Amino acid sequence: MARVRESAILDLPVDAVWHVLRDFNSHAEWHPAIAASTIENGLPADTVGAVRAFSLSDGGVLREQLLSLDDETRELTYCLLDSPLPLYGYVATIRLLPVTDSDRTFWQWESEFSPPPERAAELSALVAEGIYRTGMRALERHLRTRAGAGVALRVARAHVAPDPEPPAAAAHAPQAASAGHLPGRAVVMARHGGPEVLTLQDVSVPPPGAGEVRIRQSHIGVNFIDVYCRTGYFDLVKPPGVPGMEAAGVVESLGPGVTHLSVGDRVAYACPPTGAYASLRTMSADLVVRLPEWLPAPQAAAALLKGVTAGFLLHDVHPVRRGEWVVVHAAAGGVGTLLTQWATALGAQVIATVSDDEKARVARASGAQAVVIGRGMEFVETVQRLTGGRGADVVYDAIGRDSFDISVEALALRGHLVSFGQASGDIGSRPIGPMASKSLTLSRPNYGHYIEGRGMMTTQADRLFDAIERGFVRLSEPNVVRLEEVSRVHRDLEAGQTIGATVLAT
Repeated sequence: MARVRESAILDLPVDAVWHVLRDFNSHAEWHPAIAASTIENGLPADTVGAVRAFSLSDGGVLREQLLSLDDETRELTYCLLDSPLPLYGYVATIRLLPVTDSDRTFWQWESEFSPPPERAAELSALVAEGIYRTGMRALERHLRTRAGAGVALRVARAHVAPDPEPPAAAAHAPQAASAGHLPGRAVVMARHGGPEVLTLQDVSVPPPGAGEVRIRQSHIGVNFIDVYCRTGYFDLVKPPGVPGMEAAGVVESLGPGVTHLSVGDRVAYACPPTGAYASLRTMSADLVVRLPEWLPAPQAAAALLKGVTAGFLLHDVHPVRRGEWVVVHAAAGGVGTLLTQWATALGAQVIATVSDDEKARVARASGAQAVVIGRGMEFVETVQRLTGGRGADVVYDAIGRDSFDISVEALALRGHLVSFGQASGDIGSRPIGPMASKSLTLSRPNYGHYIEGRGMMTTQADRLFDAIERGFVRLSEPNVVRLEEVSRVHRDLEAGQTIGATVLAT
């Protein structure tokens, strides 16, 4: 558990300072790291339980909830609901006291949270300087402007030392931009190739045109299709270009004709065209869906594309029926985990394949009736044994070349092979004649064909949100990695060293 505590003395009466700080929505007026702020559902800003959604100057998005507010003791406590940083269990308290025999104010700002052990020092320093000390200095300037000359701030005690580098929020504060453009950051793919071709660059993001929306993105989903785009296997990104098809954030501005979204809405998307690896993005509003209040941004960015994929695979490509035997290859991956959970909830009996013991535990926890490590003859024997020699009704296969033949072998008469990925490579040219021996069906679904248009995208997203609310799909905390580490993330993904979903925090 990390604890950060900062304090300051202001040459102002305590009631004047409390008047500003008790307004849970006032930070956007004086804290330089905050670009915009709003209280959700139109509640008064001092309502206990109110949720404040705000976007940072560098494009990040946070949500905080007011837990308590006491005018008599001049103290308030709040917690983080959504954050681009792993400040798990973050709870903070602001406390004001009058300085004896003077009109000055003692201000204490402290918090406790559980960061990853390897980042404890870094994140504690960031909170101390980037949030607390920076905020105290900024409030000094704000109050000096309001109250006139003579206001002085003296930092009395710092819990964390030495001072860190300037926080990202300050380093990337918006500069003057022409014609409505705003500065942002994006991962640019200079050419097709390995992870080293991905570089983080400053970009200028245009205002939304007719039917468009500009989004401050807090979290970006990482999917294997991004690897295909980077290598050139899928010709979806023309170098130099920005990869990525999935992100979550807050609506920053709307173009003419957009009626289903509002500025400040929490939103997400999971669709082409590519360009999601960015802190700020302008795109078609028809591709964007509003998020339920209960769904955190990191989980939305991690789950929307994978969840929509699982949804149309299970309901549209091969509608799974109760009692069917379903094989899920790579069952511990992002889509595989959701397929296993959802198919089990629909009453199917799932046989999962994974590559090691740790992933086997994930598959079992997702509801798989049987788990096979590897995809050799042992897998076929397991399928035959469990199904009484009949075989599987459907195989969901994202592996491709290395699993195609064994998947065909495991299918029952009139079985269905759904080949929706090629992590091990393209299946290549294959004769279809042998499939007649079992009257097999082969499907190769294209994600884009199942989300065409606003209506279809909304239907797919709503089906996923309903499945989550009903407990059919359980979203685990994604692996949250800084945008700067995108090359490492791609290397790990290609090497099969990831479990569950990974998102990039801007």
